[in-house]
Amino acid sequence: MAFPKKRLRGLVAATITPMTENGEINFPVIGQYVDYLVKEQGVKNVFVNGTTGEGLSLSVSERRQVAEEWVTQGRNKLDQVLIHVGALSLKESQELAQHAAEIGADGIAVIAPFFFKSLNKDALISFLREVAAAAPALPFYYYHIPSLTGVKIRAEELLVGMRDKIPTFQGLKFSDTDLLDFGQCVDQNHQRQFDLLFGVDEQLLSALVMGATGAVGSTYNYLGKKTNQILEAFEQKDFTSALNSQFCIQRFINYVTKLGFGVSQTKAIMTLVSGIPMGPPRLPLQKATQEFTANAEAKLKSLNFLSSPAIKDGSLRAGS
Repeated sequence: MAFPKKRLRGLVAATITPMTENGEINFPVIGQYVDYLVKEQGVKNVFVNGTTGEGLSLSVSERRQVAEEWVTQGRNKLDQVLIHVGALSLKESQELAQHAAEIGADGIAVIAPFFFKSLNKDALISFLREVAAAAPALPFYYYHIPSLTGVKIRAEELLVGMRDKIPTFQGLKFSDTDLLDFGQCVDQNHQRQFDLLFGVDEQLLSALVMGATGAVGSTYNYLGKKTNQILEAFEQKDFTSALNSQFCIQRFINYVTKLGFGVSQTKAIMTLVSGIPMGPPRLPLQKATQEFTANAEAKLKSLNFLSSPAIKDGSLRAGS
């Protein structure tokens, strides 16, 4: 079993899969995307082919190609590239896990299957164990997102004895608002052997107080710099500054949530902020409206989240 040279810490951007207007993956912009994350947002870890990346809307072949491109473009630039390899099919998930190991990814993550669902902890762990075994040299993370999978098995329950059953188990991506469950995961993790990565961006500070070791989120693509201020202030025990930064981010997330905020809207915002075309989402998701993008841009400006001169003068628009 080989673990990463250093533990996964800090912010992890849940990457978007850029697409052309006709719905094909826009591979050539991924190198530019890597540079933007590192240089403009201060984010050097990525979580590829997850929810934000529309991983489950991509074919296995596409997922392999996207993973390869992120590993290739991130070499000597990114600290860690995690690949989400979850699928409804065990065989597909194993294929993706093995492929992630072959291309040099730093770890893999898996959601719970959500059509035929595991009825209890043991059934879910059996599935996860089979996937992890396909990449025995890679750290393995369970991606806990019950709002989308409908699998309500508590992460606290899953964590008990997990490494005994899955030797490569390295931690959780906890994308749920149940801070009681998350807190109990931390409470169990006395020896700090696991990475407990929080996945609800607007509640990050609460999770840090509870003991989160890092965070995976979609807003870190374009609000990474601001979110890093929370981490820095928290580390320095400047809780007033940390709270002010969290509230500022919450103002934006609260605003766009009321407008209807999901993967489609994230693509529009990232295009707006970075200038890198993320394109439309893949069906069944619908492209964000121009009205949404205009409102989001106005809110970003009012919170001083837009720093590019090209964006400040309004010359960039989503989808342009």
